[in-house]
Amino acid sequence: MARLFAEDAPNFGAASDGDGDRNMILGQRFFVTPSDSLAILTANAKLVPGYQSGLAGVARSMPTSQAVDRVAAKLGMDCYETPTGWKFFGNLLDAGKATLCGEESFGTGSNHVREKDGLWAVLFWLNILAVRQQSVEEIVKAHWQEYGRNYYSRHDYEAVDADKANTLMENLRRQTSTLKGQKTGSYQVAYADDFSYTDPIDDSVSQQQGLRIGFTDGSRIVFRLSGTGTQGATLRIYLESYEPDVSKQELDPQDALAPLITLADELAQIRALTGRDKPTVIT
Repeated sequence: MARLFAEDAPNFGAASDGDGDRNMILGQRFFVTPSDSLAILTANAKLVPGYQSGLAGVARSMPTSQAVDRVAAKLGMDCYETPTGWKFFGNLLDAGKATLCGEESFGTGSNHVREKDGLWAVLFWLNILAVRQQSVEEIVKAHWQEYGRNYYSRHDYEAVDADKANTLMENLRRQTSTLKGQKTGSYQVAYADDFSYTDPIDDSVSQQQGLRIGFTDGSRIVFRLSGTGTQGATLRIYLESYEPDVSKQELDPQDALAPLITLADELAQIRALTGRDKPTVIT
């Protein structure tokens, strides 16, 4: 990674995992978040031969940033917010409801297969670069100027005591019914819920998919547990802040999200309940 961010770094870089189903896109000393990547692929789809007729719709997992929602709204297409898990995308793809889909954990796909496809995503980006004749950074920043920037980060607290993690989530769950309309610092709560999804294809219902707290300025905090069991749990906190002002779109995400990071700890009592003063991993 140090080499990629050196002065003589390549103009374009892409990485994947062992089976080629995930993708990470890099410009010259510039990282593209998976959430932004999905939004940019959607906004530029007609530049790619296979998608010149447009998209039926787009889908993202609930924890993934709302950047693609803004593109879909402007282009007049449906945008589906699903639980985490590729099977939910598969139903939408098979039914012709969505053409592109993606998740914050570096998975992106289309209706040519039912699974994520990292190699396809890289080729999609290469098509956009060839047509637009701009750098990765120029394309991303132009996108922010048009749609606004969704600052985004995921904080993982790994191997948390399972009982303490479950207590934290239950405490938050009890708060959701009373948070709406409340003022918390400089933020006003627009909604607070435990995400539930009714599949529009098979009518199956998936409940308790993550606690969402959304604010009137477009910011969000999402709390989810992963891997509960005898070895403990991973608490994942997803932080998102919308910035339409071009002059404020160059901040480090952790600086831009600092007020939300503090608020997340206050609402969930992370330090008090887990004993952790910082995340294990920040992405």
